[in-house]
Amino acid sequence: MYPGQVHMTKVKKDFDWDLVEGKGFGGNYTSDQKAKMEAAIEATLNSVTEKEVVKGVVVSKTDREVIINIGFKSDGLVSASEFRDMPDLKAGDEVEVYIENQEDANGQLTLSRKLAKVMSAWTNIEKALEEDTIINGFVKRRTKGGLIVDIFGIEAFLPGSQIDVKPIRDFDIFVGKNMEVKVVKINHTNDNVVVSHKVLIEKDLEAQRQLILNNLDKGQVLEGVIKNMTNFGVFIDLGGVDGLLHITDISWGRINHPQEVLKLDQKIQVVVLDFDENKKRISLGMKQLQAHPWEALVADVEVGSKVKGKIVNVADYGAFLEVLPGVEGLIHVSEMSWSQHLRNPQDFLKVGDEMEAVVLTLDRSERKMSLGIKQLTEDPWNKTDLLSKYAVGTKHKGTVRNLTNFGLFLELEEGIDGLVHVSDLSWTKKIKHPSEFVKVGDSLDVIVIELDADNRRLALGHKQLEENPWDTFESVFTIGSTHKATVISKSDKMATLELPYGIEGLSPLKQLTKADESAAEIGEALDFVVTEFHKDERKIMLSHMRTFSGAPVEEVKVEKKKATKTTEKTATATAEKSTMGDIGALSALKEQMEGVEREQAIKKLEKKSKKAE
Repeated sequence: MYPGQVHMTKVKKDFDWDLVEGKGFGGNYTSDQKAKMEAAIEATLNSVTEKEVVKGVVVSKTDREVIINIGFKSDGLVSASEFRDMPDLKAGDEVEVYIENQEDANGQLTLSRKLAKVMSAWTNIEKALEEDTIINGFVKRRTKGGLIVDIFGIEAFLPGSQIDVKPIRDFDIFVGKNMEVKVVKINHTNDNVVVSHKVLIEKDLEAQRQLILNNLDKGQVLEGVIKNMTNFGVFIDLGGVDGLLHITDISWGRINHPQEVLKLDQKIQVVVLDFDENKKRISLGMKQLQAHPWEALVADVEVGSKVKGKIVNVADYGAFLEVLPGVEGLIHVSEMSWSQHLRNPQDFLKVGDEMEAVVLTLDRSERKMSLGIKQLTEDPWNKTDLLSKYAVGTKHKGTVRNLTNFGLFLELEEGIDGLVHVSDLSWTKKIKHPSEFVKVGDSLDVIVIELDADNRRLALGHKQLEENPWDTFESVFTIGSTHKATVISKSDKMATLELPYGIEGLSPLKQLTKADESAAEIGEALDFVVTEFHKDERKIMLSHMRTFSGAPVEEVKVEKKKATKTTEKTATATAEKSTMGDIGALSALKEQMEGVEREQAIKKLEKKSKKAE
């Protein structure tokens, strides 16, 4: 045993004092005297309870242990390591300890200063939360989302949002420093404590904030510090109350982000534009403290004058040219090129381009200006050589810019467009839409059909580059002549046929009946007889039935046209005046002449086809 370890030997109540009577201690005491002495000894001992914190006095100290007297029957032992924070500890000093066990297996009183500190700390923390008191803590380290603060020996969490009223970007500056905090939350389940330093500041600022709001007025100029920055503006700390400086109110010039002209923690002057006392929202302006740049626009800038600037924005409808910071003019897409085909402004310009433009309209009171860049070049319709260059009959090559149901627009040069009607694309093909013939971006040879310079109109044709083949077809596809044709399509009543020389003909569906009474199908090639020929309409009617029925073509014509009685009477009268011999002679002569013309026409078409190949 260590010296002083046992404070008093335990008095046994059933001890027989008579056995030692006259032989030693207590031999001369009566029973009453013994009882009184026993009671006096018990009175000198404290009644202790396990699992509680008590105060004790240091009896002695060694390198390994500290002996502490808490007024119990025996002294307690505490490891010296638990007093490392008290290097000057000496006998007689008073300390708090926690009673772990009144008597362990060795009959020893077990104490702990470490647990006493923990228990005492939690008691103090709970009291601080209950009474809303301020605690002086020590910032030990930073952690994810905040700081770890030592309060009463317990590690508490200080969230980053609770450090200050303004956002903190560098937590490391607080590490190793003392900081006053308040306990705001205790989680006993996880032994977590949350503290705040911000609540201390907010209370101090509340009175200041209310004072600012009470004296706030529109037009008032204030000084503030930039505490936060976003893409739509910056938040300004006005000394306890925040205001928003929108990006559009920072500068008269166009900026894409506030960081282009401002930075965090910068002290600036702002003017109050508006405020909502109930919602405590304050709108601030910075550019309003400077003169409007339109006032600096020189007087000699007027309609028709030229200005220089930089493109600051490009939209679908045009681009904005910044002449001075805060002074912009709109260049509409229609004023970028003399071409009538509106295109994307980005085809012409991009942000950052520096260029010259002509002032088209100017309103200084409304601070609006429209500009044009096509005016820097001569209007192609006003050129002196226009009438001769695009005279009727002149040939040109252009680029297809647009297709419509009725035709296509061809750009011959920038600003000079012409219309090619769908009917002027081909002599032989029946084109329903220009897309069947060309596509946008294609080059096309044309000839000028009509020019109206006053109304800026130009009519063009493509088929007119060749002579009308229907003049020749008239001699080839004579009524009654037979030709090989292929059925290429059918509708409800008509079939479309492909004839020689790239032209098309029509045949009623019933005229497709073959000798075996079956109908000709699409893709089938058969002989057809010409029953009608209309040069002006570019239309040829044919019949397969007439190749084997033997019915005269004249009958087909009469049947098709349903000749009137007047026509029949006229034909009868003519026949009566002519003799049979005359009719026969004329008929033979006519057939001979038609045969020669037809042969010449066929040779001409064949020669033309070979040339094309």
